[in-house]
Amino acid sequence: MLDSELQLLVEKISIDSFGKPFRHKAMFNPRLRTTGGRYILRTHNIEINKKYLEQVGEEELVGIIKHELVHYHLHLEGKGYQHRDRDFKLLLKKVGAPRYCNQLPNEKRKPLVKKILLYKCTQCHLPYHRKRRIDTTRYVCGKCRGKLEKVKEFFMK
Repeated sequence: MLDSELQLLVEKISIDSFGKPFRHKAMFNPRLRTTGGRYILRTHNIEINKKYLEQVGEEELVGIIKHELVHYHLHLEGKGYQHRDRDFKLLLKKVGAPRYCNQLPNEKRKPLVKKILLYKCTQCHLPYHRKRRIDTTRYVCGKCRGKLEKVKEFFMK
């Protein structure tokens, strides 16, 4: 599907589902990674992630287009166009648009791994567990003002 075909599809969905014309540009944006599409407030254009069409199909694409058109029409009417707004939720339900798009099957999220750093005071041996690195030349023990040293670094799931 080309940008021109997407433009026609968005205009058709706008008339069929909302009864209002779409008068701006709709295009594919290959740089979108974590979202199915976006409505740009300044230009009123809609950008769509082409991966959803390629990997999930046209039915999911239509849902994304409807979702973005809900943002579009509510914003132009001066109503609540954000996800948390009542107008937005009501119009989503009315036109049958999803609130969020599904995750792409080929884009599995990496498991979250936490890095923990263990520091110890050289005088009183008080342990300090930190997520971020400490500059041991600047910081000292809060209990005895002794020098800190890095003991080890480990990862937790």
